[in-house]
Amino acid sequence: MVTAIHWGFDGAVRAGRLVVHVDQVDAMTAVLRQLYDAGFPIERMEPIDAFGGDDDASMAANNSSAFNCRPVTGGVSWSEHSYGRAIDVNPVQNPYVRGSTVAPEAGREYRDRRVQRPGMIRAGDAVVRAFREHGYVWGGTWQAWKDYQHFSTTGR
Repeated sequence: MVTAIHWGFDGAVRAGRLVVHVDQVDAMTAVLRQLYDAGFPIERMEPIDAFGGDDDASMAANNSSAFNCRPVTGGVSWSEHSYGRAIDVNPVQNPYVRGSTVAPEAGREYRDRRVQRPGMIRAGDAVVRAFREHGYVWGGTWQAWKDYQHFSTTGR
């Protein structure tokens, strides 16, 4: 369990919690410190248990989360979240987009990445740089579809 302070969308300092694999604790702590120092807002950060393990409910609540024992979206193999080696950040502002599928649904208005709004992640920004520095790959670079919220240590 990583407990870290972060900026809320209202500009207030908040405390959040993420469950990550033990070998990711130092890296995730360092990334979250860099995001805090950069002033990047995170709406909420609660373990997936707060949503009964329901990834859709967590995303709809714009919850940034890491560990969740579940299959990959639209598949049957285990997600990197199942191993605590992936995190989703501000899912509403950074949706999963594959063709006409957008998750969460509220993320539809954030598909146009040219317009910068609070909580959005864009190529080369402080968020992408912080995660990359600590060995994470951003789903926003994937070719077949985009998972703008997703960072993982394996690139999956």
